[in-house]
Amino acid sequence: VIDHPKYQESKRIAIFLSMPDEVQTEEIIKDIFKQGKECFIPRYKPQSNHMDMLKLSSAEDMSSLALTSWNILQPSDDDTAREEALAGGGLDLIFMPGLGFDKKGNRLGRGKGYYDTYLERCMKHPRGKPYTIALAFREQICESVPVTENDVPIDEILYEDC
Repeated sequence: VIDHPKYQESKRIAIFLSMPDEVQTEEIIKDIFKQGKECFIPRYKPQSNHMDMLKLSSAEDMSSLALTSWNILQPSDDDTAREEALAGGGLDLIFMPGLGFDKKGNRLGRGKGYYDTYLERCMKHPRGKPYTIALAFREQICESVPVTENDVPIDEILYEDC
């Protein structure tokens, strides 16, 4: 991931904070700060498909985040001081989680449509849609995954030995 050309050229990067069954992202987050890039993480709104990408000030800033009912760290609802990526300069790159992926760029998420809805919002930003990379385990690569007209294909899937 860290040697990937898109990662190297990106300045504003959104990345998920891993659940235990996902590719772990903590070392990538540390590298984002080490390289002087800007890091944005998701804040999901329960009972909706709305998600914002809020700026982390440092890798240590993760320890100040609240744990949700889904056991995910994220900025609390009353945390209004953080920059939202689309309210500022947009994003260059989004690292995306998922349950399954196919080689056509289709992604099976957890069913709420958070990332697809967010990518639709990105397309309306002056910077346009950021490059999207899914981080996966080889076992998550399928022949095909179910898609709907609202699903936004991802640009690239990175997994071991891909």
